[in-house]
Amino acid sequence: MTRPMPARPDPEEQPDPVVPDTTVPGREREELAGPGPAGGELIAPDGALLPDSDAPGSEEPGGTGGDPPRSGLRNPNAAVRGVGAGAMVIEAIVLLLAIVPLIKLGGHRTAPIVVAIVTLVVLCLIVAGLLRYQWAWWAGAAIQVLLFASGLLHVALAILGLIFAAVWAYVLSVRRSVLG
Repeated sequence: MTRPMPARPDPEEQPDPVVPDTTVPGREREELAGPGPAGGELIAPDGALLPDSDAPGSEEPGGTGGDPPRSGLRNPNAAVRGVGAGAMVIEAIVLLLAIVPLIKLGGHRTAPIVVAIVTLVVLCLIVAGLLRYQWAWWAGAAIQVLLFASGLLHVALAILGLIFAAVWAYVLSVRRSVLG
């Protein structure tokens, strides 16, 4: 014989408990809880308004002011590597998907086209995994040049080379803006 499970309390029936904030003394807590200044401003101890320190171009009180702007990302290097690796993987997928149409349209040069595409796919995947190194970003640009140069085998590869060169240029600009 099994025992019935007790019914779960309905969350709508129970009011949320209010937990008092014990980190700030009573009088100061009341001052902080009241309506504050608009526009993200802070109040200095002498009552003067301070600009929000998160605003672009503002300086932390007591700071040196020479710190580079932060991107707001927890790990900007990993985020940028993810963008670059994503672009490389998408390029590899598009190149793999281009094999069948290029075989149909390639005529007598299908073997060199397939070899070039498979080689570029392998290079894209290798570079996607090695973007933690500075030289891999340049290798990614070299892959775009090789893809454009393989346009000698078929014009569609040159068009793909131009498209992915533009994508890689955008990835590099994102990298420059995030990392500084």
